[in-house]
Amino acid sequence: MRLGGRIAAAVEILDDMSARRRPVADALKDWGLSHRFAGSGDRSAIGNLVYDVLRRRRSLAARMGDDAFASLVYGAVLDAGMAPDAMRAAVEGDRFAPPVPADEQLIAFTRMAPSGIEDRAAAADVPDWLAERLAASLGEDWVTEARALSDRPPLDMRVNLLKATREEVLAELAPFAAGETPLSPWGLRIPPIVGDGRHPNVQVERGFQTGLFEIQDEGSQIAALLSGAKAGERILDYCAGAGGKTLALAAVTGNEAEIHAFDADRQRLAPIWDRLARAGAASVTVHAPRDDLSPLEGSMDLVLVDAPCTGAGTWRRRPDAKWRLSEAQLAKRTAEQDKVLAAAAPFARVGGRLAYVTCSVLREENAARVEAFLAAQPGWRLTDGEAIWREALPQAPAAYHTERIGEGAALTLTPARSNTDGFFFALLERVS
Repeated sequence: MRLGGRIAAAVEILDDMSARRRPVADALKDWGLSHRFAGSGDRSAIGNLVYDVLRRRRSLAARMGDDAFASLVYGAVLDAGMAPDAMRAAVEGDRFAPPVPADEQLIAFTRMAPSGIEDRAAAADVPDWLAERLAASLGEDWVTEARALSDRPPLDMRVNLLKATREEVLAELAPFAAGETPLSPWGLRIPPIVGDGRHPNVQVERGFQTGLFEIQDEGSQIAALLSGAKAGERILDYCAGAGGKTLALAAVTGNEAEIHAFDADRQRLAPIWDRLARAGAASVTVHAPRDDLSPLEGSMDLVLVDAPCTGAGTWRRRPDAKWRLSEAQLAKRTAEQDKVLAAAAPFARVGGRLAYVTCSVLREENAARVEAFLAAQPGWRLTDGEAIWREALPQAPAAYHTERIGEGAALTLTPARSNTDGFFFALLERVS
């Protein structure tokens, strides 16, 4: 397909998403099934255009002076580095190409940098209602922080220390230009997609199929590391989901901790069985939603709560989610987080720890929930997250936002600060 056909396809997919209010992955899949003539390279390029528009639809519209999907897709092409004259020449005579925006629009687009957009929410590429919340969560540089949440993400992987070393997996992934992550001692990274490219399907590689590595963002890896899990401890992963952090805990403890994985959602938990077997994580006991967990109460050295959240830290990978998010959904999530924390806390022994983690950057889901928990649970205190970081990652810079709560501190990772997805981490200790 020529550029004009790819642009037309991207517009068609965006129209479908808007009309049917459906996730981008579903719309892309259906388009591919109904347009089987499109090769893998075409599908990749079209997907990149769609995702780029979803990541930066407001700033693209502000710079183009038009929010029609065709204008936004043309804007995404320009934003990726193609000059207006080259773009116009590439689609000239292409009967599939939507009409090219007027010359004055293209000139205005190239002359206006995102930093020149007066509307700060548009410059940040977020809905208006989120602007104040992001400012309260991320500080004076919140627009820059939000812009980084609209970048293309890298592909991060975690080496499974139960089966391989970092060097061994790095050698296997050498054809894909993989390198070490800058913060996580277990991580490997393939850089973000450039142009019409795509990330390799590493899940078909021998190393993945035999459990030598897992796909896991570096921020998620760091959250597991900061929890301080040790061999010989009793650990409960209370919101285990598909088991990403469960596997990391099993690896860092060398299969020498007693790990229990639980999730209230059977469907979310379903993939954990295959992942545990592939990784050789023999120290994990999985508990189904209806299992009785009462024998574990008051006995855990560490309880990990990777709480259900809005996913506001993962907008690089799921940009359509930020446009679907509503104030009502945020309120629903915060209520769920309070409920989950209250349910998980009794499993920790006196002197034990509770690690609260979200993949969100919103204060309402993060520090505010810790404050609410401490107000309702007087037998707990927040530890110093900065001190934990220095101990766990002595060579790493302080690549996080800090929020002091009482005598303790919670940490927030962001793409702008740590080049990870957005993650929140707080470690609480049960003192009575």
